[in-house]
Amino acid sequence: MSRLILVSNRLPVTVHNVSGVLRIEKSVGGLATGLREPHERSGGLWVGWPGPTDTFSDALRGQLHERLAEIGTVPVHLSRSDIAQFYETFSNGVLWPLFHYNPGQIPLRVEGWESYCSVNRRFADRVAELYRPGDTIWVHDYQLMLVPALLRQRIPDARIGFFLHIPFPSSEMFATLPHRETLLRGPLGADVIGFHTAWYVKHFRASVERILGYNTTDSQIEMHDRTIQVGVFPIGIDAQHFEQAAQAPRVEAEARQLRREAERILVGIDRLDYTKGIPRRLLAFEDLLRYRPEWRERVRLIQVAVPSRTGVRAYRKFGNEVNAIVGSINGAFGTPHWQPVHYVYRSIPEHQMLALYRAADAMLVTPVRDGMNLVAKEFLASRSDEDGVLILSEFAGGAAQLSDALVVNPFDIGATANAYHQALMMPRDERRVRIRRLRETVQRHDVHWWVSQFIGALNPEVVGEEALVEAS
Repeated sequence: MSRLILVSNRLPVTVHNVSGVLRIEKSVGGLATGLREPHERSGGLWVGWPGPTDTFSDALRGQLHERLAEIGTVPVHLSRSDIAQFYETFSNGVLWPLFHYNPGQIPLRVEGWESYCSVNRRFADRVAELYRPGDTIWVHDYQLMLVPALLRQRIPDARIGFFLHIPFPSSEMFATLPHRETLLRGPLGADVIGFHTAWYVKHFRASVERILGYNTTDSQIEMHDRTIQVGVFPIGIDAQHFEQAAQAPRVEAEARQLRREAERILVGIDRLDYTKGIPRRLLAFEDLLRYRPEWRERVRLIQVAVPSRTGVRAYRKFGNEVNAIVGSINGAFGTPHWQPVHYVYRSIPEHQMLALYRAADAMLVTPVRDGMNLVAKEFLASRSDEDGVLILSEFAGGAAQLSDALVVNPFDIGATANAYHQALMMPRDERRVRIRRLRETVQRHDVHWWVSQFIGALNPEVVGEEALVEAS
């Protein structure tokens, strides 16, 4: 099997300098879990930023390189200035809001482009140094959109894939972006470009036609000298892990305790990001309490908000907005014996997250725009008891797969409140039928399926050879 070289903004590890002693912890979840097996099986490499190392001595940095090499990972070191400009200012201050249909969050002066280009060149240079003929390269996400084209210039015959983990916006929205042509040509250096949904593929093709003038079909882009495949590859989770972990005695005990504290429970777990729809979710809960007073002192909303990108001004402002709405609801409806919204502003350990999944009468996944949203799939995988209701935004990529959820338009606050009521009143038999079908989808289309589908499209002849070997 050829080597697989993975390229992502972050390495699948967390690096700690504890009083001069190096600690490296492997990351869990999503991308790290799904790609670990093909990475290790192919003897491949994973290229990315290991986290801040500015305070590392030369000796400690040398030790870091040795330890990372032992697990097939290669660091690209970024300075504080790189992180401020490439990551926070341009990637998260410009690309993230625009791709999530929030142009109002983009500063009047777009800055950080030069740093974005520089960091992308450094990633491409590092991969080109490591490349051996026959290797397959898979580049990930919006922070590294220029890397495929840069690699095509450096190693023209390489087999390159690119996957975008966030939405791709409409051509009208993308056209507002400065440097749009260069950004659009970046992924076109790949042989296969993957997205979560058919809508994202259509938007990308429309931008290529409108801005660059290339002809496209449903699954291909015709350039002057190459044909590029574009496809739908919805990412999954490690469903087996979540199902097994959610049945641990510690999780079960904590879930029972949560159920003793409230008659009915609605749960939201999100990064504190303006794309996640938390303010509208809270206002829908407020409507539920205002217009259906029978739920007062009977239902509680537990909202976990994990701090995110606190260095970006828009995120700090958004956090203040959420705090104000929580305070308003608790002030208007709370009693000495009942707090309607239990707001947790911090990261929580996995066993607590799983306990919330197991305790929820309804899981609220209501982003105003989201590439996929794996929280919905984690909730479903965790519910081996075949109970609970998923309320899912139609603007989450997962809505294309998870049609047995209660699908809502989060901008319609009244209708969303009605969905909360419907979920809380849904008969047990209907809940069981819906969640059983949803769980089957999540289990069948897990993260390992996602990897095999993309690698199969990128390297079909290799996958075919491996299948023949396994069959023999």
